[in-house]
Amino acid sequence: MTRLPELAIDTTATFVVSTALATRDFQDVHHDRDAAVARGSRDIFLNILTTTGLVQRFVTDWAGPRALVRNVSVRLGVPCYAGDTLVFTGTAKPDGQDTVVDVVGKCSLGDHVTGTVRVSLP
Repeated sequence: MTRLPELAIDTTATFVVSTALATRDFQDVHHDRDAAVARGSRDIFLNILTTTGLVQRFVTDWAGPRALVRNVSVRLGVPCYAGDTLVFTGTAKPDGQDTVVDVVGKCSLGDHVTGTVRVSLP
């Protein structure tokens, strides 16, 4: 088993808004604080497409540009609000001809995302 280097992401308001818009997610809870609070959230928060992309980035930063991502499977936990820090950790183990990486992304409230990524390494 191989432990991946930790990756910390500052989830600034600009980061939350820009990544939601970049993924064409125009839900107001990702860019309008008043709307997010009115719906019961503390603040705007990361969208699932950004979280999934960050999980993949975490693994490909370790695996390198020639790695082939075969599958990403995630489960969301607590929200990751603007102003928080999202810290990714993970472990990799061989599985047949592929490598499976177990990933956890934590913020101040707990596990924001857990999942697995299957990659083929060169």
